[in-house]
Amino acid sequence: MKPPRDLVSAESIVQLLIRLALLALLIVWTFIIIRPFVPILTWSAVLAVAFYPAFGWLAKRLGGRPRIAAAILTLVTLGIVLGPAAWLGLSAVEGIRDLASQIGTGDLALQAAPEQIKRWPLIGPQLFDLWNLAYTNIRAVVREVAPYLKPLAGVMLSFAGSAGVGALQFLVSVFIAGFLFPYGPQLVAAIRGFLVRIVPEQSEQFLELAGATIRAVSQGVIGVAFVQALAAGIGFRLAGLPSAGLLALIVLLLSIVQIGAFLLLVPALIWIWVDKDVTTAALLTGFFVVVGLLDNILKPLVLGRGLTTPMVVILIGVIGGTLAHGIIGLFIGPIILSVAWELVAAWIKIQRGVPAQ
Repeated sequence: MKPPRDLVSAESIVQLLIRLALLALLIVWTFIIIRPFVPILTWSAVLAVAFYPAFGWLAKRLGGRPRIAAAILTLVTLGIVLGPAAWLGLSAVEGIRDLASQIGTGDLALQAAPEQIKRWPLIGPQLFDLWNLAYTNIRAVVREVAPYLKPLAGVMLSFAGSAGVGALQFLVSVFIAGFLFPYGPQLVAAIRGFLVRIVPEQSEQFLELAGATIRAVSQGVIGVAFVQALAAGIGFRLAGLPSAGLLALIVLLLSIVQIGAFLLLVPALIWIWVDKDVTTAALLTGFFVVVGLLDNILKPLVLGRGLTTPMVVILIGVIGGTLAHGIIGLFIGPIILSVAWELVAAWIKIQRGVPAQ
């Protein structure tokens, strides 16, 4: 005698629910296991996409030897990470710790107007009075808000403390990117096959758009910002500015969010002209003018495709990526968010019947 149809249907539903629950548990558990590696794998993929044209050129020059080309490119990238990037990062961490210590103790160092400003022609006396007025008011405000800034000191120290983990993540990412270079065509084919199942008509277009956006942001935004911050950090060191590494980090952030380094370079130049002799100040001024114009010089050279991502998207990516993944999130945040923005914008245009650029 056959069981009732309703009973068979109920058993099928229960079995389906059990399978779905087990599948969901497996997916969640897998994500928990690989979650610590997500930033590393993401940054590795970004590095592989960003440097793949250089890898292809080098492999061709070496007579079609992709493994040797990948090894050379990995060593060069490691030299950058272990050399100037490490110097800039350690200097920035030291500056963050000093500033956090001053905030925690309520002893933020503020400088009164130097007496030599009075001797400047035309604007000297007025600038001296304005500086002293601002110094007096800001010092009073700092004393009032100092107790409320102490939690910020804890956040800054936590960020500085994660620098070691971030440096290790960068090193591992460089090695993984080196292994990905020779398998670039296979990986692209796998991604294309995945996109065909999701957006079959736009898979090729979306794949090209994602790659172009990653290269545009990583090279034209983050790469140029890094070069600019490194040059500014060298200038700050030569000028003897306090917390030169922290100032270079601020230049990096200003450049990534497209505000521009001059917002910090101008006050630095004022300090230099107050503290240094005329010859030194003039030489450093010329150097910092070149540093401030680096983005205008380099971006047209490295941006093969105009970046249309709004500044607010990049800013949210910087803040959100840093809060979510620490120092490495500072770089992968704006890239991931820019790719998402460009793909969604292209999809909306296609749905409206407008050709995506």
